[in-house]
Amino acid sequence: MKTIKNDFISEEYYSFRHRSGLQVFVYPKNGYEGTYAIFGTNYGSVDETFKPIGEDEYLTVPSGIAHFLEHKLFESEKGDAFSRYAKTGASANAYTSFDKTCYLFTCSENVPQSLEILLDFVTSPYFTAETVEKEQGIIGEEIRMYDDSADWQVFFGLLRALYVNHPIKTDIAGTQETIAEIDAGVLYKCYNTFYNLNNMALCVVGNITTETVNEIADKILKKSDCVTVDCKPVSEPESVCEKKITTQMEVVTPLFQMGYKLPCDGYVSAKTRIACKVLSQALLGDSSTLYRQLLDMELINSQFGTDVLEGRGFAAFVAGGESKNPDKVYEIITKAVQSAKNNGIGNEDFMLAKKSVYGHLVSGFNSIENIGGSMVEAHFGGTGIFEMLNEAVNIKPQDIDCLLKSFDNDSSALSVVFPKTTENS
Repeated sequence: MKTIKNDFISEEYYSFRHRSGLQVFVYPKNGYEGTYAIFGTNYGSVDETFKPIGEDEYLTVPSGIAHFLEHKLFESEKGDAFSRYAKTGASANAYTSFDKTCYLFTCSENVPQSLEILLDFVTSPYFTAETVEKEQGIIGEEIRMYDDSADWQVFFGLLRALYVNHPIKTDIAGTQETIAEIDAGVLYKCYNTFYNLNNMALCVVGNITTETVNEIADKILKKSDCVTVDCKPVSEPESVCEKKITTQMEVVTPLFQMGYKLPCDGYVSAKTRIACKVLSQALLGDSSTLYRQLLDMELINSQFGTDVLEGRGFAAFVAGGESKNPDKVYEIITKAVQSAKNNGIGNEDFMLAKKSVYGHLVSGFNSIENIGGSMVEAHFGGTGIFEMLNEAVNIKPQDIDCLLKSFDNDSSALSVVFPKTTENS
């Protein structure tokens, strides 16, 4: 049992490796009535080619299978997990991202019973030909919904432009064709490989004790063999696949996403993550000079925002929103990035951005949901939740200058969704 403390916010949490092999984090929050639990596996949509446990050859599985598996685990021989949660009063959900899959619940009472349900259904796979076929229809409808979402399409348009080989460019849910290839056998292969407890993490935040969490884990979890998941490495060039991707959909104003692909081997460091956040605030945050200029020129509106997309084997600096002239916005921002690369970020802009990022991180510790999700993400990224705070305190202008060296026009791209009635070249 380890106690991890942070003097800046005067908080602490506990970390231990359960005898089953599962990494467990318990973050008590005094005065909070609610409890949030998140149970995640280091497995997402990009993990398409791997060696199944007990096999020597790489297997490439259909796109969308991690998301499909997430859906299927809620259904077992004991019944639907949501129905079981209804009896404890917990609100449950799950999500699949590019590099992880997580199952979660929030409740204010019956915490031990809800935690038992979480650990039980995630570790009790049940797949048959009939249930798989039923799920193919359900997820097929979900895919059609994403196909009709302009926000979703402009985002994945950017990923297809930025990335040449990396499977991040493939929709997390897959396609109608790929999910049709999924059967119970391949689901079990994926489950047995990636849902090994040594490849997973549990975080419980709120009105809870380590003793309670450990007792429930003892009751539900069986020891897992310690194995290493072998995913096939992806070779990704620094240059982009395409500089610009466009499509037309039923939108009133063009939507755009632009981004810079950043070098990434494994996970980016906590320092790089903070540097990206500070840079985005200093350059394009809502108090920045460039943001106000773009607003005054009526090239963007309040929908504009920035993000740092990063995970296992990928990293990108992203900005986007609505614009009547996306190409002009792209031109202005890329010139501003080049100027910052040549001249650096002004000290006043840097300090304001640093304070903003630090304040946002600190405020996140008031949310049990944010703490839980951030802790699991940090663990899979090889760091800790407090390390981001420490880096935000210690970040320096030269760290931003170092990051900017990775920003190159050859590594940038633009994705646009135009209205169907708009003439564009």
